[in-house]
Amino acid sequence: MPPQLVYVGSYTDPSPQAGYAVTAARPVMGMTGPTGSEGIYVLEQDSSNGALTLLHTVADILNPSFLALDPRGRFLFAVNEARESDGVGMGAVSSFALGERTQSPRFLSRVPSGGSNPCHLSVSPDGKFLFVANHEDARVAVLPIAEDGRLAPATDILQDESLDPAGARRPHAHFIAPDPAGGFILATDTGTDRISLYRLDTASGRLVPHHPPWGETHPGGSPRHLAFHPSGRTLYANGEADLTLSVFDYDAERGTLAQRQRASTLTPDVGGRPSAAQFSTAQIAAHPNGRFVYVSNRGHDSIAIFRIAPDTGEVTLVANEPTQGQTPRNFAIDPAGRFLYAANQNSASIVCFRIDQETGLLAPTPQRAHVPAPTCIMFAAGGSSLA
Repeated sequence: MPPQLVYVGSYTDPSPQAGYAVTAARPVMGMTGPTGSEGIYVLEQDSSNGALTLLHTVADILNPSFLALDPRGRFLFAVNEARESDGVGMGAVSSFALGERTQSPRFLSRVPSGGSNPCHLSVSPDGKFLFVANHEDARVAVLPIAEDGRLAPATDILQDESLDPAGARRPHAHFIAPDPAGGFILATDTGTDRISLYRLDTASGRLVPHHPPWGETHPGGSPRHLAFHPSGRTLYANGEADLTLSVFDYDAERGTLAQRQRASTLTPDVGGRPSAAQFSTAQIAAHPNGRFVYVSNRGHDSIAIFRIAPDTGEVTLVANEPTQGQTPRNFAIDPAGRFLYAANQNSASIVCFRIDQETGLLAPTPQRAHVPAPTCIMFAAGGSSLA
């Protein structure tokens, strides 16, 4: 295979995200101050051995912690994860033009994200709208994308409401993306245990709640990210707080999902019940061959490897593979399905693992890339994926 371009997002300074001056005495997510990251890193993958080589950096971009590509690969989009930006009480989203491999992404525009601390974004199948999940105030937003890649102000902003009368669990939007067929937009909230479903009105740029408007995980299921089986009939959600993987039957025509199974992301030898303050899941991805699904465990610093039953989509936990670093906030599988790259946020490292095509097991390779506080890995091929 020819070399693949790889885009990596990062935290540059956690203080705007936390809302206070982050220090060693008052850290956030293991970070103690500015990370030394320049912003967005563009690397090239050697498909023979998995090595990543730095090509470009896009500097002076605040906290581009999650990235997305438009379907035609012309534009790159990044959240700017902060509580306020450009004098507005919300974060922002930036867009960049992509040229030749030898050219660094070129800044095009930055607009308010529709809420504070945007943490996830994706692009509509036609490339005309950007969907953004704003974590802090549980808002999802729709932003039009012009033909030249510049972003316009939000055409719709929806906010999740708390379901806890005592106020102990606040809603937190964490993910929003189209399903593989492009018929529905799915959004998760870790504080309501719901996966919401919307239709996009392309004339107005508004999200129309579906009927039923959501599917639910088990109580405390805290769905963070989603991944579809290649068939499109099974949906997987990782539970951020309770370290679970939930399996749903998904009907892409009717827009319904029903929970079929939940499984722990930790093997039985992990004693006790780890608290959410210490351990939490972060990322989920299904292998292109449809036989395996993976979830990252922060705190435990491992990748949970699940085998998928071909007839039901149900999963069996096979192993936990250490990520060779701290806080695997994100990981990605290359388009060929040969390598998995773990982004260890608090070890400034991206570690390459070779995937056993028969068992799904991961074997660490000597390949490492140094990126301060990496939080998102995206391959140019298939870069608009759900994960």
